[in-house]
Amino acid sequence: MGERRDTVEVYKQLAHTTYLCNYHVVFCPKYRYRILRGRVGSKTRDWIRRICEWRGVEILEGHVCADHVHLVLSIPPKLAVSQVVGTIKGRVAIRIFREMPDMRKKYWGRKFWTRGYFVSTVGVDERIIRKYVQNQESKERHYEQLGLEW
Repeated sequence: MGERRDTVEVYKQLAHTTYLCNYHVVFCPKYRYRILRGRVGSKTRDWIRRICEWRGVEILEGHVCADHVHLVLSIPPKLAVSQVVGTIKGRVAIRIFREMPDMRKKYWGRKFWTRGYFVSTVGVDERIIRKYVQNQESKERHYEQLGLEW
């Protein structure tokens, strides 16, 4: 990863929202089996990419390890983190069981992932937030000088 930029470029936008909602997410296969290697791992990686693209979630970093998945995701504020992670885990599990029927023996009950997951926010530091607020104040003063309403 490169050096963090101190500009507003790191923020993303929706129609009426400017946001920076980045999350570090980790989840594991049931029993922490080291199953995410070879074909299973590459398929899992591809499916996660497709699901995130479909949901409008950007993968900033990602790695499928043998016994867990690490993702750094930029999730729009209109989506809940639990909804995104649930969609990823659910859809990947369905596809694994559909395309690799031999997995049903190892994971009886059609439960591929553990119930929970780890999530942590990844944000900007105080210096960047202060700079953003100062920028907003200068914009407001500029609009006042022009006689426009903010």
